[in-house]
Amino acid sequence: MTSQTYLSEEMVVRRGIEALLEALGPVEAARFLSLPRSRLDDYVEWHRRWQAGLDAQTFLDEVFGRSGGSEEQTGA
Repeated sequence: MTSQTYLSEEMVVRRGIEALLEALGPVEAARFLSLPRSRLDDYVEWHRRWQAGLDAQTFLDEVFGRSGGSEEQTGA
């Protein structure tokens, strides 16, 4: 079993900013960092409302397709 060494918070922030700058460039990285936090809150509330009305079996059937009993038909 290997041990995990965690970076300091300062190093995590520094590397995160460097990754953003490299991936997005300075303007888009600054824009990303300044996005309003309320959008996330709105999404969380939307997701909670969506889940409240969700029928799990219907959702799984839509995502994975109706099983059609293929395992039942093969006897597995």
